Amino acid sequence: MIPTDIHAEIMRRLAAVEQTEGVRILLAIESGSRAWGFASPNSDFDVRFIYVRPKDWYLAVDLESRRDVIEYPIVDDIDLNGWDVRKALMLFSSSNPAFVEWVQSPIQYMSNGVFSAASKELLPMVYSFEKGIYHYRSMAKTNFRGYLMADMVPLKKYFYVLRPLLAVRWIETYHTAPPIEFDALLHLIGGQDQVLEDIHALLARKKQSLEKEVAPQIKSLNAFIEAELSSLESLVPEKSERHGAMDKLNQLFHAILEEPALPRAD
Repeated sequence: MIPTDIHAEIMRRLAAVEQTEGVRILLAIESGSRAWGFASPNSDFDVRFIYVRPKDWYLAVDLESRRDVIEYPIVDDIDLNGWDVRKALMLFSSSNPAFVEWVQSPIQYMSNGVFSAASKELLPMVYSFEKGIYHYRSMAKTNFRGYLMADMVPLKKYFYVLRPLLAVRWIETYHTAPPIEFDALLHLIGGQDQVLEDIHALLARKKQSLEKEVAPQIKSLNAFIEAELSSLESLVPEKSERHGAMDKLNQLFHAILEEPALPRAD
């Protein structure tokens, strides 16, 4: 899925992050279209990571003013940046969509210590169905109105509408955080053969086309999207019970700070 030479370069850069920044990477994954399953040949490699600093770094009066992200410019189509673990767990507590997707990514470059497994284990307790539905509904609406109502439309934007719409269906159906792979959501389109056929055709075309390719609007998909958005207007999301979630996140944070430096799992 990731070309061998690119994978090797990504691993080299992650090792350099640990060396130059004095951090330990807990999790490094691929996010974006490659993880979602509809990358174009020229899609960037969106590498995201969670890192931890030595324990004493967090025992500081000025902790809140210290930088809690590591970011680099895109070089050779590799987009590399990460969050400090404390920031990541705070965002997890509010069901941040990016974090929820990162810990579920099917493309993993590194995983060290308890962070990855523990985060997945806590996901059912921490995840807010209400926030998930609001996020995905807003994403679908914004991308549809912004890109797919013209005669000629960017092909990739269909997936930026269809994936969140199906993610909402997943939350409603299974009451869990939705998987990030687009293929894992398609079974939720039942009894609409033409829509599914057009999605599969578009998916095959997307994987062969460049990122910015435009084409005539696909009528069946626009009709499906409009119907879904209309039905979501009156949806009142179910609220999640998340008693004790912050206590569990604090326990995980403390456990991570006490971990010894472990050999990297390449």
